[in-house]
Amino acid sequence: MALSLIMTAALLAGCGNSGNGGNGGNGSNTGGNASNAPQETSEPSSAPSEEPADKKLVVGFAQIGAESGWRDAETDSIKETFGNDPAFELKFSDAQQKQENQIKAIRTFIAQKVDAIGLAPVVESGWETVLKEAKDAGIPVFLLDRGITKGNEDLYVSFIGSDFILEGQNAAKWMIDEFGQDAEVNIVQLEGTVGASAANDRKKGFEDAIANLPGYKIVYSQTGDFTRAKGKEVMEAYLKKDKNIQVVYAHNDDMALGAIQAIEEAGLKPGTDIKIIGVDGIKAAFEAIAAGKMNVTVECNPLLGPQLKQAILDYKAGKTLDKWIKSEEDVYFGQKAIDALPNRKY
Repeated sequence: MALSLIMTAALLAGCGNSGNGGNGGNGSNTGGNASNAPQETSEPSSAPSEEPADKKLVVGFAQIGAESGWRDAETDSIKETFGNDPAFELKFSDAQQKQENQIKAIRTFIAQKVDAIGLAPVVESGWETVLKEAKDAGIPVFLLDRGITKGNEDLYVSFIGSDFILEGQNAAKWMIDEFGQDAEVNIVQLEGTVGASAANDRKKGFEDAIANLPGYKIVYSQTGDFTRAKGKEVMEAYLKKDKNIQVVYAHNDDMALGAIQAIEEAGLKPGTDIKIIGVDGIKAAFEAIAAGKMNVTVECNPLLGPQLKQAILDYKAGKTLDKWIKSEEDVYFGQKAIDALPNRKY
């Protein structure tokens, strides 16, 4: 299978990403379809900062929460990157998956006159007012792993993260390669958080890829909110109605792992009776592939701390940044996943 042929070239900086992004992770759109992370370059800062050499750069980061292993890995990357660098001070906020908490955190950062703000937006819409407040205060904003509604590109410097539409396309390509174009395949889709760009784009990429294949049918599509518990709950409910399913496509690995539990409890063999496709590339997914319970995970690397740090430094130096700083990703299945397992960091 030639999955690697459809992966886009990615921009390397430190660890690279995802992602994206979850989930779960979490990002943006691809090429001409991009709604949240256009590829134009952003304007450079008006002038390099003229601050004392020993003054720390204060960065505020508004995180979504801790809904998945992917999200925890992104948080760890941010904290380690800035916490281990004496040139920076990090102010961190966990929004517990509530947009109102993220908006409150950003306003607190503005009041504290931080030097830069990082935001992993829980949903796409509703950011115009608060991000304009940051812009008016002269504080640059960098989006991580999820985008915001198209038309607001002037409110942030760069989006750092994944091509979520491509992730959905890669998930579909693996499935089509596995079953063949003429197969009859019933699919359950476990969607991410309603309104999140990662969920919107992974859904679009996957569904567009099978749109002209009449045998491939999504028989059920429901949000699992990017969590393992909700993924299991949704899968349990559907299996009580119908077990004629060939594929589960989950928008992140945590929901896929929850679905695996439900499938086993229903007396079926995940990975064999029902093929399991996840997104993110967390270590637990690689372990499930090695155990034969999961089939493929589309990587969405969450280790975005180094890319955010470099973007802030470049902006402060007056350099021109890409509007979309892409992350490096791959697709893992079979022996390739097994071989990669010992080196997974998250």
